[in-house]
Amino acid sequence: MANEDTICLLKECNAGVKMAVKSFDEVMDRIKSLEMRQKLEESRSKHKEIEEKTESRLKDYGEEEKEPSKMATAMAWMKINVKYATEPTDSEIASLMIDGCNMGIQSISRYFNKYPAAHEEVKKMVDDIVKLEQKLMDELRFYLN
Repeated sequence: MANEDTICLLKECNAGVKMAVKSFDEVMDRIKSLEMRQKLEESRSKHKEIEEKTESRLKDYGEEEKEPSKMATAMAWMKINVKYATEPTDSEIASLMIDGCNMGIQSISRYFNKYPAAHEEVKKMVDDIVKLEQKLMDELRFYLN
């Protein structure tokens, strides 16, 4: 049986990767560079895998998945669309996605610290998410100009 910290951290992982997937979906068709698109598609796929894993674990515990907050979703949508409207370049998309990765790392790290009694399996998911975000930031920095 999962403790409360495990459930809470698992729900935050679930909401965070869902937010990431929504962001990928928002920018994917706007990317001009085939190589950059492939990197984002690969990262999206890995985020989706984590999303499915968190949903499965929550279901195992008899818990509901967590949607990203409507405010965060709306703000992300606005930021992407306003920024892209003023500067429709791959560099701007890279910058937006790097900002999103950074916010994701900060957010999930706060929850990791807030729920220290979470099971190791869920803590490992947090580590996987952080590494995935860092990898994407490293890959996208070459598109900044």
